Amino acid sequence: MFDYMDFLAVGPGETLDFYTASPCMLQEPSQTACFTGLTETDWQVHRLSQSVETQSSSSEDLFASPLSPPPPPRTYKPCFVCQDKSSGYHYGVSACEGCKGFFRRSVQKNMVYTCHRDNNCIINKITRNRCQYCRLQRCFAAGMSRESVRNDRSKRKEKKETPKMTIIETYELTAELGCIVENICRAHRETFPSLCQLGKYTTNSSSDTRIQLDLGLWDKFSELATKCIIRVVEFAKRVPGFTGLTITDQITLLKAACLDILILRICTRYTPDQDTMTFSDGLTLTRTQIHNAGFGPLTDQVFTFAGQLLPLEMDDTESGLLSAICLVSGDRQDLEEPSKVEVLQEPLLEALKIYSRKRRPSMPLMFPKVLMKITDLRSISAKGAERVVTLKMEIPGSMPPLIQEMLEEMENLEKQKQSEEEQRADKNITPTHTHTLSMSTQYIDTGLFA
Repeated sequence: MFDYMDFLAVGPGETLDFYTASPCMLQEPSQTACFTGLTETDWQVHRLSQSVETQSSSSEDLFASPLSPPPPPRTYKPCFVCQDKSSGYHYGVSACEGCKGFFRRSVQKNMVYTCHRDNNCIINKITRNRCQYCRLQRCFAAGMSRESVRNDRSKRKEKKETPKMTIIETYELTAELGCIVENICRAHRETFPSLCQLGKYTTNSSSDTRIQLDLGLWDKFSELATKCIIRVVEFAKRVPGFTGLTITDQITLLKAACLDILILRICTRYTPDQDTMTFSDGLTLTRTQIHNAGFGPLTDQVFTFAGQLLPLEMDDTESGLLSAICLVSGDRQDLEEPSKVEVLQEPLLEALKIYSRKRRPSMPLMFPKVLMKITDLRSISAKGAERVVTLKMEIPGSMPPLIQEMLEEMENLEKQKQSEEEQRADKNITPTHTHTLSMSTQYIDTGLFA
């Protein structure tokens, strides 16, 4: 009501004569009743307060306070484990992505590491990958919590259990890929008989207590290992395109991947109920016996990996394809034609992906899970190279030539890798590589590479 009167610019009790454009002092009964009790003073007070409110609001609009500056970016302390750049607080401490992932995997998989020095290795950005035992101890000393990893894992399980719609896709192998799968599967079966084809037999030798080395078991194991290496070579010759590589690259790939393939093969013959593994002639050994046969501190890591393969339920075709992918890897050191090796690996990867998804249409993530086992195999092989050093001092005589050459190559690669890291850190130079090819001269004449 007052706004309407204010617009007409008249006070209470006044009316406007629209014909003469001047106020008229005549009181109209209808209007007087509306303003009973309102005096001229009240009217002026109302006009004044309304003016003040208008000025206040307009001044606020004209002189609005400036926006506050954005908060500074959050900074973290260096990684408490290796002093690398931290990505945040993980499992209770400031840590980098590398140490966070290493600690999570170690706890989730219940990894058992061994230090081959004095259990006091220096852990920093450069040396953190050299000793997993000391790195894990450093994680605990820095304050990382096992419970945090378990709680994080349980949360992930809850998310996975949330019902989701599954989209089932169909995958079909092309004629070319189908031929590759058939050849790889046949080569794998003919060079590695399945567990059901073997007549198992056992031995009572040192089956109860772990000792440094049982020479009787070592002699039997080294004999079987030599035969298994020859079968791996036969398998490699039947991988499509492998014999088309240079002899030098064939030797390089075989030396680098032989231990990976041997470990994968023996782990597929794991029997969890008895906690045993069966070799190619049917010899079945317990965990303790395998430790005493020469595996030593590598034993528990191998058995852990075997247990992780069980949920994947890999068949002969998938095991063969994974072995071939391990073999034909273009990232191996000292290759003459790495690009040619990568070209050979591409159809193997595609074949494994399609075959795995076709075999398990409702489990699309099974292919990457299978493929990630290559990383675990390489980690175990690196530990195997370290085991060679101590094993040579434990056996009374010399190693069989083929085993020595295969495993010494792994040892040389491990030493070369450490040397490169130290040289880059100290002098920032690229070291030269040396690589022996004595295995080629030993086996070309026998027809293994014919």
